[in-house]
Amino acid sequence: MPIIFESILETNMLIIDGRFLTPHGVMRWVSVRDGVIAGMGAGEPLVSADTPILAAGGATIVPGFIDLHIHGAAGHDVMDATPDALHGIARFLAAHGVTSFVATTLTNPRDALQRALDNVRAYRDSPRSGGATLLGARLEGPYLNVEKCGAQNPAFIRTADPDEAIAFLDIGVLRIVDIAPEIAANSWLIDECVRRGITVSMAHTSATADQVMAAIARGASQSTHTYNAQTPLHHREPGVVGAVLATPAVRCELIADGVHVHPLAMRIAWMCKGADGLILISDAVRAAGMPDGEYQFDDRAVVLHDGAVRLTDGTLAGSTLTMDRALRSLIAVTGEPLDALWRTTSLTPARAIGIEARKGSIEVGKDADLVFLDEMHTVALTMIAGEVVYRRDSSA
Repeated sequence: MPIIFESILETNMLIIDGRFLTPHGVMRWVSVRDGVIAGMGAGEPLVSADTPILAAGGATIVPGFIDLHIHGAAGHDVMDATPDALHGIARFLAAHGVTSFVATTLTNPRDALQRALDNVRAYRDSPRSGGATLLGARLEGPYLNVEKCGAQNPAFIRTADPDEAIAFLDIGVLRIVDIAPEIAANSWLIDECVRRGITVSMAHTSATADQVMAAIARGASQSTHTYNAQTPLHHREPGVVGAVLATPAVRCELIADGVHVHPLAMRIAWMCKGADGLILISDAVRAAGMPDGEYQFDDRAVVLHDGAVRLTDGTLAGSTLTMDRALRSLIAVTGEPLDALWRTTSLTPARAIGIEARKGSIEVGKDADLVFLDEMHTVALTMIAGEVVYRRDSSA
């Protein structure tokens, strides 16, 4: 059945004729007032003559996707450190169902990271309309292990110097800090991030399982792009992968693009973590949404070919994945329905950074961040705080 939308120009409305996936089961209607979900129900709604109506035409409606790990898209990168770059990323994300995101840095010198974080703060405080909401920043590097640098520039990987790291934290935008926990000089930063309520994610690490468990005891709670740039599972040394998959307190990110992680390994992650422990991410870079070719990646070049982004030596360098495609991929790999998996793109990432009181699920009192999906689970419409920011085949 085609999706038909009406009366979409205001943020007070009644949305009917949809299938809303909520923590309380499937609902048939949702009312929105001042950009917030004001009511919902499984029966027939009461409609007054002056109620603005948005008819969903049988669409499945899920909470807006939250991408906790994205470097760039549509020719832009967070490290460009310009408002136009962040807005370009935000608009691209909205077209793929992302309603909130965390702008992610790359390992760089201090001054470049300072500029990027300052730019995130300025944009967050004075956002432009028409794109996904910028929640803050994520520091992926420089406090990693050079042995597992992946595409992060090894020339700039370093230990957590208090003068530098505290200055980054004091900017007030960091939501997540990636740390290689086996580096003794990084341990203090785990404690400081936890004290400030900043999520610590274990990343680009050669840690043993025991070292991971010690970091978890200090408060580390997330695994960065699980399987990638981590010590693998071995039956006598479970490594990072074994430790995070076996520990309920750790939420595991997954790049579900079919390039970074084998489908069977994706299925294992799902079986171990479930919807409340698995976080789909894009890890997208500047080349996402762009044609095959060469693109800038810090001061180096990457090549996009057949959907994979690589350094010239063949190392994977982020992805061109979008969150809607990641969700479809997880559905295909696990055989689970959307009803079972929607949390991996919304509620679980919201909980990971402590914003679940306002975002991540369709519930009364939360922001009306909604994604309308057709029968193929592709995005037909994206709504942020009750405002339509993307409509397929439209310039909304």
